[in-house]
Amino acid sequence: MLLDRALQVISLLAWIALAVFVSVYVIRTTQRAGIHVAVRRLLSWRMLIVFLLVVGITLLSEALVFIQPQEVGVVVSLVEAQGYRDRPLRSGLRWIVPFFEEVQRYPIYFQTYTMAARPTEGRELGNDAITARTSDGQEVVLDTSVIFQIDPEQAIRIHIEWQTRYIDDFIRPVLRGIIRTQVSQYTVNEVNSSKRLDLERDLSDQVRAVLEDKGFVMDRFLLRNITFSEEYAATVEQKQVAQQQAIQKEYEAEQIRKLASGEADRIRTVASAEAEAVLVKAQAEADALKLLGASLAQRPDLITYRYIDKLAPSIRVMLVPSNAPYLLPLPSLDANIEPATSFTPVLTVPSPNALQPPETIPGQVFTPTLSITPTPTPGG
Repeated sequence: MLLDRALQVISLLAWIALAVFVSVYVIRTTQRAGIHVAVRRLLSWRMLIVFLLVVGITLLSEALVFIQPQEVGVVVSLVEAQGYRDRPLRSGLRWIVPFFEEVQRYPIYFQTYTMAARPTEGRELGNDAITARTSDGQEVVLDTSVIFQIDPEQAIRIHIEWQTRYIDDFIRPVLRGIIRTQVSQYTVNEVNSSKRLDLERDLSDQVRAVLEDKGFVMDRFLLRNITFSEEYAATVEQKQVAQQQAIQKEYEAEQIRKLASGEADRIRTVASAEAEAVLVKAQAEADALKLLGASLAQRPDLITYRYIDKLAPSIRVMLVPSNAPYLLPLPSLDANIEPATSFTPVLTVPSPNALQPPETIPGQVFTPTLSITPTPTPGG
């Protein structure tokens, strides 16, 4: 591109210089020798060489073209039978037939075509988003982008079919038609759910197939944004709020269930511990009773000793034989007993000779008897 421009500038300057030189030369020669002499001198070999040099520079600028790495050239030719060369020109310095061939350049880098609602995002000014209807009649607005490039080997075909109009006359209407058709196969709830990925995948496959069939290579299709109607958006928002409230209530119920379960476990644990303690205590008492029963079986007189040991120190006790007569007057039994009268408790136990029960009566156990004998107080 730089070489082309340089050669064109050089050619233009050469022609300007030649014209100025010829004009000045003719004017001066005419003034000195006349017009006939001036014309004859212009046809000299010297002027002819200068003229041929300028023409050569012009032909060189027209015959030599430089193709940039990011583009491909289609040669429209008057010397070819079909009117164009059957192979496009790739990057580099290339030769064409000057004045009989012309190069049409097409970019082969990736291009992005966007249709969006925001005026500054799309290729077209203003709202250029695609409005489509779902299978259940809901209206949705889609922002999309497609990244594509021209297949270098298909550049001649694109030039023949579309020229530089391939975006406005092919890619734009194809995209809008495919998107509207495919969206109509989904419900609005599917478009607003995980099915959106399926929609984007289906659109990508269909757009890719159509572009490749016409000489383009698609890199990626992007479903950038989907906007729903205000009524549907409000309905979805209300549904989301209700779901969040339900989730919150379920969470609170779960916390209550966990607290109740924990309290029940605590109560069961405490009850189990108390029951275990009762069992241990009962087992200990049972073991103690077994030991006490065994001791009493070996020493029956221990019960008498324990009984006497438990008597209060203030009680006056008299040991009498079990066969001795005794009296048991109680205040509640004899109301005539004067208050000054004191009582002496008497515990009757078997006589020393009777501590052992008679052999003739096996298993007989002596029975201590407590008798209370009134004792007059001094001065009574």
